[in-house]
Amino acid sequence: MKLNELRDNSGARTERKRVGRGMSSGTGKTSGKGMKGQKSRSGVSLVGFEGGQMPLYRRLPKRGFKNPFSKDVAPVNLGMLQKAVDAKKIDAKKPVTEAVLADAGIARISKDGMKLLAKGEVSVKLTIEISGASKAAIEAVEKAGGSVVLPTPTPKPVGKGKKHEREKAAKVSAKENAGS
Repeated sequence: MKLNELRDNSGARTERKRVGRGMSSGTGKTSGKGMKGQKSRSGVSLVGFEGGQMPLYRRLPKRGFKNPFSKDVAPVNLGMLQKAVDAKKIDAKKPVTEAVLADAGIARISKDGMKLLAKGEVSVKLTIEISGASKAAIEAVEKAGGSVVLPTPTPKPVGKGKKHEREKAAKVSAKENAGS
């Protein structure tokens, strides 16, 4: 077989149907859409239309609520951390970061980071660098002789809301009291 002998399988490539090209073409006049009516027009979608009956998507009740401000945080339990140290998946002498936890298979990498939770016990001295932790988890790690390093929180910018106006009014009144 030579390169010039290569061909597609039969039926793999079909030419586009050219509609509306005269009566003798087989798809002339109405272009295979039948007679008049709504379905012969362009831009018509009858998906979900049930002939005037109340459609299914409107008959069923709405349920639930999707919080747009919810955070996607992967949980990390102290018990799982201890199991990973015992199984030598994590080196207790090195700092335990989120990348180390993901490599050990304890938690998945998520958009908003990981959170250390106090489920289980830890008996090894660990330095854990993580994006969030519960108070009980921090106490448990410190009790075992370790430490939890959390990122410094970024201060929220003062916006144009009422809190901003109250602070501005408090500054003005403080200046007036100092002047008199």
